[in-house]
Amino acid sequence: MNKHPDFYCREFLEQHIRKTLQFYQPTVFDPAGGFYHFFRDDGSVYHESTRHLVSSTRFVFNYAMATRYFADLDYSDWVRHGLAYLETVHRQPATGGYAWLLENGKATDTTNHCYGLAFVIVAGATALLAGVEEGRTSLDKAWQLLERYYWDETHGLYRDETNADFSVISPYRGQNANMHAFEALLWAYEATQEQHFLQRAVRLADSVSNKLAGQAQGLIWEHYDANWQIDWQYNLDNPKHLFRPWGFQPGHQTEWAKLLLILHRHQPAAWQLNRAEALFNQALERAWDQEYGGICYGFAPDGSICDGDKYFWVQAESFAAAALLAQATNKPIYRAWYERIWDYSWQYLIDHQYGAWFRILTRDNQKYDEYKSPAGKTDYHTMGACYEVLRSGLV
Repeated sequence: MNKHPDFYCREFLEQHIRKTLQFYQPTVFDPAGGFYHFFRDDGSVYHESTRHLVSSTRFVFNYAMATRYFADLDYSDWVRHGLAYLETVHRQPATGGYAWLLENGKATDTTNHCYGLAFVIVAGATALLAGVEEGRTSLDKAWQLLERYYWDETHGLYRDETNADFSVISPYRGQNANMHAFEALLWAYEATQEQHFLQRAVRLADSVSNKLAGQAQGLIWEHYDANWQIDWQYNLDNPKHLFRPWGFQPGHQTEWAKLLLILHRHQPAAWQLNRAEALFNQALERAWDQEYGGICYGFAPDGSICDGDKYFWVQAESFAAAALLAQATNKPIYRAWYERIWDYSWQYLIDHQYGAWFRILTRDNQKYDEYKSPAGKTDYHTMGACYEVLRSGLV
């Protein structure tokens, strides 16, 4: 076991971000357009032809954040490279939508997901914050699509997905797309200072963390029908679905806690802090693994663990939430959680040989395979969590 460093040290967090960037640095850039999305543990690319909208947008975020934060790092050309790929390859000229999946530069899944559009906004907004003006174009295009096709004014929530030309709206409703839309709105507000983004974020936060959570004893369930009533059966037979797993997601409860506290910075209200504490405390009470350490992936409505795997992003979002709660409340319990989650992650999930985090471990902390970052995982969660701790003022 590696003796752990001082997790409250600003230099530690900065070096951790740098080391994670270095993992991707030699192989991620595709001169023909965009970034590669599939990496083995050693950083080698194992699949070159497939591109996923989530990875394409998150890599822009990664390089925009680094450019903005570190005086000696300038990835602005990479940010432009990534934005160009979004606008000229993912974006479909006939519909204005952004393809979910590409193969050799051709769209193979043109479903338009609110989740994906939220990340186009995240990419555009963080690019703008890094001084790359082209980010405003992506931000505006995705915002207009969300406004036109996804916003449900009656419920104060976003619908989840449409077909390629936006003519058919799926009856499925989900909190995950709304959580990332909320995140996108916060970034859009920070990048533009335009109040309508902040006001929409306030409405969305209330709709999910108060109203939807009111259907599930204060926790946020993942899946809903077209009338925003909980669907307890959705993906019951597929609890490991990458974007829509069955069960309560502890990582989403803590991610909401983190995001509510970011909102609290911009437009404070007592309920935001109260809900952040409640979501975090209930998630950790149920999902912390007393035997093997770490936060389990999912628990059932009766509180039993339905997926004991340890996912990288769950730990990262949770230590960020703990840090923001520690800063906001000054309660020692959250400092203790921050250290405990970091300590577990340092021991098991961080690759001290090659850098970055392993994606997933078994409940008893064994690796499943040699694939560190298949599409979707760009270490946006891990570096993003470090930036949030740095931004919180805790360190």
